[in-house]
Amino acid sequence: MTAARTTATGIPGYTQTVPCVPESARRARILVSTALNAWGIGELAEAGTLVVSELITNAIDHTPCRLVRVVIRRQTAEVVRIGVADKCRATPEPGRPDDQAEDGRGLLLVESLSWRWGYDLHRWGKIVWAELRVPTSC
Repeated sequence: MTAARTTATGIPGYTQTVPCVPESARRARILVSTALNAWGIGELAEAGTLVVSELITNAIDHTPCRLVRVVIRRQTAEVVRIGVADKCRATPEPGRPDDQAEDGRGLLLVESLSWRWGYDLHRWGKIVWAELRVPTSC
């Protein structure tokens, strides 16, 4: 088991490398929930854990990777970015499932739960990410 690491400088964040297996979704949800609560924005935990579950599931279902890296960063006081990095350069595309389909809705769910989402291609692979807005205080 790998431990979550915090970033020592720069943007506050947590990362954890996990096997590309369905059981890793639970570890990713715990990481996201822990980070959000540590930052005092636990009200984003439900959306954040659903987002990371979908991103991990997409990596498991659509890449041959053995490991993925979960990343959660506090981009600004108003934005949290949740990402999953893998070594595959194939880009994610939202599904277009019909009413009878049992899958293909993961990125549509990510899109509906997040402020915005996307991916960054790198020489070594990609990071698929979603950003959540931090609720403003009343």
